[in-house]
Amino acid sequence: MILGYARVSKDDQNLDAQTDALTDAGAERIYADTITGTARKRPELDRMLDQLREGDVIAVTKYDRLARS
Repeated sequence: MILGYARVSKDDQNLDAQTDALTDAGAERIYADTITGTARKRPELDRMLDQLREGDVIAVTKYDRLARS
């Protein structure tokens, strides 16, 4: 299964471009956070990682959406 993860840093930013790209890439489930990348706790990222199973693929539109360093 392809799992997608999208993130924006601020409430006034839009996730649509990321979620559209993830859908186009075949993501069957998309998890999205509106939280700064420096935050230690990202609820949807944690939820996605809990759902991750052997053979699954994580898709992001840019690496910095997933991790800062």
